[in-house]
Amino acid sequence: MNVDNAKSQMRKGMLEYCIMLLLSEKAYYTSDIISRLKEANLLVVEGTLYPLLTRLKNDGLLGYEWQESTQGPPRKYYVLTDEGRETLKQLDAAWSELESTVHNLKTRRLLIDN
Repeated sequence: MNVDNAKSQMRKGMLEYCIMLLLSEKAYYTSDIISRLKEANLLVVEGTLYPLLTRLKNDGLLGYEWQESTQGPPRKYYVLTDEGRETLKQLDAAWSELESTVHNLKTRRLLIDN
C-alpha cells in the first residue's frame, strides 16, 4: 500500500467539509481560507482551492460577495448558502459516524494487541 497516496486521498475527501466548516463562521477571502487551513495543519494551494470553491458554488452550496479592499480592487469573499448550511449539517452527522467507527475499530485493535 502506498501510504502517501492513502493520506492524500483522505485529505481530499475531507477538504470540502473543512472549507464549509470555515465558511460557517463567516465570509472568507481565498487567501484567508488557505491561511486558516494552514493554521489547522491542512496545507492547500490555490490551484487546489479555486476549482473546489467553483464546484461548491456551482452546486449551490457557496455564494460570494464583493468587498472593497484597501489593498487594490474589490475582493470576492465566499459564504455558505442556506443549502450549504443544510449540507454542512448532514456532513457533520456523517463525520460523527465516521469518527465513531474509526474510534471503535482502533479501540478494538488496541484491546486485541494488548
